Amino acid sequence: MWQGVFPAVTTKFNADGSLDAAEMQRCFALQMAAGCDGLIACGSLGEGPMLSHDERLQVFRLAKEVAGSKPALLTVAEAGTREACALAEKAARAGADGLMVVPSTIYHTDVRETAINLRAIAAAADLPVMIYSNRIAYRVDVTTDLLEELADDRRFVAVKESSDDIRRSTEILTRLGDRYAVFTGVDNLAFEALCAGVQGWVAGLVVAFPAETVAVYRLVKAGRLAEALAIYRWFRPLLDLDVSSYLVQNIKLAEALAIQSNERVRAPRLPLAGERRAQVEAVIHKALATRPTLPVL
Repeated sequence: MWQGVFPAVTTKFNADGSLDAAEMQRCFALQMAAGCDGLIACGSLGEGPMLSHDERLQVFRLAKEVAGSKPALLTVAEAGTREACALAEKAARAGADGLMVVPSTIYHTDVRETAINLRAIAAAADLPVMIYSNRIAYRVDVTTDLLEELADDRRFVAVKESSDDIRRSTEILTRLGDRYAVFTGVDNLAFEALCAGVQGWVAGLVVAFPAETVAVYRLVKAGRLAEALAIYRWFRPLLDLDVSSYLVQNIKLAEALAIQSNERVRAPRLPLAGERRAQVEAVIHKALATRPTLPVL
């Protein structure tokens, strides 16, 4: 279960701001058809913090339905431990195969607080947990030392490593072996992380370019590095769009142009405009015009 390409899917909205279930089902199905290995609902890219608990559960249930026998995870990213535990319990009742858990997004916990917070959420759901470590975006660093401390709880099974330092993945694998499945969470470090031995990729641009993402992953795992690198070098300008405070708007614009979806976002976000939009469109149009022929996998 804990390996492969897991798209951090986007949440689709109707013009009135309500959830667009039909479009989400279509987009999620494209991920599965391309060979992705699971789905993660309502993360940062999925605008989870902008959704009510009920809306997040609706999105998750759609993901679960489309994923079929493959795992579907719900992201838990709450300011308070109480609220996080409540959502975790609801996810368990809704049939989640696991959770991706972000430490407190408002108060930046210290090491002791982070450990207690994560343990409480894991206990509330009693589900497998992927710990989301992103010291840049969320200012809470789940270090290798802390992962070692948490290793006594078997519910912690994986880590989404987004420190932006490729050395961290190697450090986790060297010290802790196969205790955790390590997933890269930074699109434009994916090739490097996969070559370092990580088991999975929580991907963003995959939602617009699923076949290319799966190809990079599978080629690296097959040892066909030159073929993977050729695709990755084409892919890099697109993957850079994930490493931005505008990642949601960037990637939804890529979806609109590549898979004919829509780019509606929930306020206070707004779709890209002006010079920023023109720059992102140029990157996407160039990539579409030079799209590589993928090798047989």
